[in-house]
Amino acid sequence: MNTADTLSALAELAQDPAHRVPSPCVSVCRMDPASGLCSGCLRTIDEIVAWGRMDEASKRQVWNCILQRVALRAA
Repeated sequence: MNTADTLSALAELAQDPAHRVPSPCVSVCRMDPASGLCSGCLRTIDEIVAWGRMDEASKRQVWNCILQRVALRAA
């Protein structure tokens, strides 16, 4: 399973209100200077730093951003 597939599978769990929102971290922790995003989870450094303090709704918003970023990469 590639990174985009992993993120898509985790994103499905993130949208299920019956479950806690999973972390998007896929243990590929490298910031891409061109995009400002982590090469693994496609989060910004601010999103990564704030993740542990976010409520579930905010985490779901980050997941929505990640899915948009996955789609842009695929285009």
